[in-house]
Amino acid sequence: MQDVELFELATRNGARPSPFCWRTRLALAHRGITPRVTTVRFGEIRTIGDGTFRTVPVLRHGGTWIGGSGAIAEHVETHAPGEASLFPDAAPRALAAFVDDWVVAFLHVLVFRLIVADIHARIAPEDQAYFRETRERRLGMSLEAAQADREARRPAFRAALEPLRVALRRAPWLGGAHPAYVDYLVFGALQWPRIVSRFELLAPEDPVAEWFGRVLDLHDGLGRAALIAE
Repeated sequence: MQDVELFELATRNGARPSPFCWRTRLALAHRGITPRVTTVRFGEIRTIGDGTFRTVPVLRHGGTWIGGSGAIAEHVETHAPGEASLFPDAAPRALAAFVDDWVVAFLHVLVFRLIVADIHARIAPEDQAYFRETRERRLGMSLEAAQADREARRPAFRAALEPLRVALRRAPWLGGAHPAYVDYLVFGALQWPRIVSRFELLAPEDPVAEWFGRVLDLHDGLGRAALIAE
């Protein structure tokens, strides 16, 4: 694939926190694609393309615009033939769709409440009022109150990852013998706090932490080399 541009969310120091953008970054690398990357703030998302996009990531492939990590994964799976599949037989599209739903509806919700005030502290000052207003409306409380008891909630978060541990006892990757898009879906949710927070979500001896470290090292260490928000 030629002439590929990826639009990603950035913090005030240029770090890339979005879990959805991270799953897309790794999906592109998996398919052998190195895009030109353009960063945006929350307030700039509506300036992408024809102005109809409300979230990132957004991918431009030539004259074609694609919004949303799932749609981008499908696009590059189709248009980058010959590279490793994102949806091999051991991890078909139906499984990826299920994992996507679980990550967004469950894992992202747990992670968000553990780091939400940290996110606010690290995004561009121009975005902070918007972020606070919209997220406090969603939470029904202040950002600080939502995050205040996170030490007490951390054991429950770690316990909730048990389905991942069970899967990783069967195979080295969630996709089976090799990494697949399902690995990137979960990775994005855990890379998010790594970028924007100093709060340690995973215990070092956790099999999920070991798997996460291996994903960080994929594609020449793309995830590990990421800039950390300040």
